[in-house]
Amino acid sequence: MSNQDINNARFDAEAATWDADEKHLDGVEKAFEAIKRHVPAFQDGSAKDLDVLEIGCGTGLLSFKLAPHVRSLIGVDTSDGMLASFNSKIASLPDPSTANVAAVNVLVRDPDDFHLQGAASALAVRRGESGKDTPYRFDLVVSHLTLHHIEDMGGLMRILFSSLKSGGRVALTDYEDFGEDAKAFHPKAKWAGVERHGVKKQEIEDVIDGVGFNEVKIERPFSLNKQVEGVDGGDARYMDFPFLLCLGQKS
Repeated sequence: MSNQDINNARFDAEAATWDADEKHLDGVEKAFEAIKRHVPAFQDGSAKDLDVLEIGCGTGLLSFKLAPHVRSLIGVDTSDGMLASFNSKIASLPDPSTANVAAVNVLVRDPDDFHLQGAASALAVRRGESGKDTPYRFDLVVSHLTLHHIEDMGGLMRILFSSLKSGGRVALTDYEDFGEDAKAFHPKAKWAGVERHGVKKQEIEDVIDGVGFNEVKIERPFSLNKQVEGVDGGDARYMDFPFLLCLGQKS
């Protein structure tokens, strides 16, 4: 069973209760605020011009926070359960036919992927801009707690680079690998499918810079306090996990 299959099975099983976890909500809120602070368009009033791609969108917790502030957002994920929750949120909108968000079940390996381009085209039709500036590219790519599931980080960054318009940016959040204790972020029962126990600051900076992004910055905008397993069978305890915000711009 591949790590992709393990992850899909896990997230399918957890999708129904995902949004009820206060730590999931807390982490997404902090990621949302960090993105707004560090992506210039949210500061200069031009965010409504942004077409956004979210990698690993899950149930859409971050997606639906960003959506009111941007022109469009497409979330991609490979968990049927997570995407079912995402789509139920679209269906519950007052007028789903005018929604500026969409979700696609795809592991993006090509910015011209048929499913991704189809979703972008459908949102463009809603805006009355069908066929303009195709193939579709994005102004901003975001993700939250996705990078630690990625085996080939360089490969992902190259895809994201190609998915962006000139001047487009990435803003990616994940917890930091600060040493052996970072492994406690997940209980041992969930280590299968985890490619890395957090993201190393210098390593991710080198990867983003090496792909060709400019203005590469790795910030530590927040930490998340969460309950973790006890040591050697002891009582559960709480730990603070620092998060990184990984930034870069395509010239």
